[in-house]
Amino acid sequence: MLKVSIVVGNPKAQSRTLRVAETLVRALLEEGSYESTVIDLAEHTDHIFRWHSDHMAVLNQTVAESNLVVVGSPTYKATYTGLLKSFLDRYPHNGLRGVTAIPVMTGADLSHSMGPEVNLRPLLVELGASVPTRGLYFVASQMDHMEEIVAAWADENAAVLRLLQPLVEGVLAKHPDHGRASAASEGLRA
Repeated sequence: MLKVSIVVGNPKAQSRTLRVAETLVRALLEEGSYESTVIDLAEHTDHIFRWHSDHMAVLNQTVAESNLVVVGSPTYKATYTGLLKSFLDRYPHNGLRGVTAIPVMTGADLSHSMGPEVNLRPLLVELGASVPTRGLYFVASQMDHMEEIVAAWADENAAVLRLLQPLVEGVLAKHPDHGRASAASEGLRA
């Protein structure tokens, strides 16, 4: 079964950013084909700045063992929040190798709509995640239309993910015992 993690760095628990990220997973994946873990970082602020924290180590490991992670943040000062950065700083270089990631950002208007691409994507790639789709930028004033907007994004980007299947199958044919890559490819087939 596909392992999905949703990590949201909004300082407000149960935020609109979290709702958008959860809606994205439901729009992209077939119900029953995945198990998901939600990490709402606002609920972990007592631990996030503690070095070493066993609590945070478990959360980081959960994400690193996921096939898919949706990483969400509201736009703060034209980029993602320090709360999200603090969580991601716990990973070493390539700490998310083998994980497919989708960056999601929310904002007040379209002035920072490139945020997922120019700010969050490079960080995820630096950590070793594969980011094959465009990020989702969601204007918070459109919450009444969230389902339709996210569904349209999922429809458009599902085509990109489907294109990866022959590539994954070709790589697995040549490297059948590649371990983590095999687990990640199972997620692409779901």
